[in-house]
Amino acid sequence: MRIGILGLGRIGAFHAETLSGFDAVESLVVSDPFADAVKAAAERFGAQVADSPEAVLAAGVDGVVVAAATDAHPGLITACVDAGVPVFCEKPVARTMAEGVEVLKAVAGRDVPVQIGYNRRFDTGFVAARTAVLAGELGKLHTVRSTTLDPAPPPAAYIAVSGGIFRDCSVHDFDIIRWVTGREVTEVYAAGGNRGADFIKEAGDADTTGAILTLDDGTLAVVSNSRHNARGYDVRMEIHGFTDSIAVGLEDKLPLRSVEPGVTFPAGVPHDFFMDRFTDAYRAELLAFTEVVAGDRPSPCTIEDALEAGWIAEACTLSLHEHRPVTLEEVRQA
Repeated sequence: MRIGILGLGRIGAFHAETLSGFDAVESLVVSDPFADAVKAAAERFGAQVADSPEAVLAAGVDGVVVAAATDAHPGLITACVDAGVPVFCEKPVARTMAEGVEVLKAVAGRDVPVQIGYNRRFDTGFVAARTAVLAGELGKLHTVRSTTLDPAPPPAAYIAVSGGIFRDCSVHDFDIIRWVTGREVTEVYAAGGNRGADFIKEAGDADTTGAILTLDDGTLAVVSNSRHNARGYDVRMEIHGFTDSIAVGLEDKLPLRSVEPGVTFPAGVPHDFFMDRFTDAYRAELLAFTEVVAGDRPSPCTIEDALEAGWIAEACTLSLHEHRPVTLEEVRQA
């Protein structure tokens, strides 16, 4: 198959490298506003260069990967669907929920698959956790704990347009909680503080947050996030049921130090970057997209899925600012 790539920044270049190594992908067509990025991709992967998204779609591509800036996502998703071309788009669907809902309306009823990039759904640990939960191995659930701790905050310019830590970072936890448990969130209560970089506080955001999510069966999910975790990039999940308890991310590269006497776990070099922690998941995610393009499977993460995680982020943002519980229905109707 022939795959188009729109956007060749850090993640777009990684996707180009990954796709070029798949047997099912015969050629790439790439486009980016920065000529040096396009030239590098053309030289390294033998990719065809296109000077616009329209030119990519006109080049006979079977599928398109969107790794462009967030503001461009709505237009690129709808353009691909209008052209009848399956599309993979990095999260989020759009800058705001209102724009995301408009994208959903624009593609509704169209027989063109759209896959949104939530890579944790393709991590082997999270896949095993979902399998165990859905098979009933843990019994009825009562508690879920999900953690994403970044080793250092992104630049101030990024923070200023990120939409806040819940929309930018925690949303991965929100999506994976829904996916692993198979349940929906009904209510949230969130708190946050600023213990580090001043520019985060100046942007009206928190650098460290906690949120309690109530799921539709009464299970409580506790989500912990921070922009400051000097030991490394820490992504974990615990799932506790009345029969058993399991954990994702409890392995030797876990960025945590035990002070128990005689304990040497974890013994590996800590994860220090999201690409390190989820390299295999990113590859599996794109392999799944090639299967979507081939018509062998439906989208494993739809626009509807992405918007559900977004609504949870909206509710947590409102809860943080107003210091109160917020239901999902409240933000949907706002």
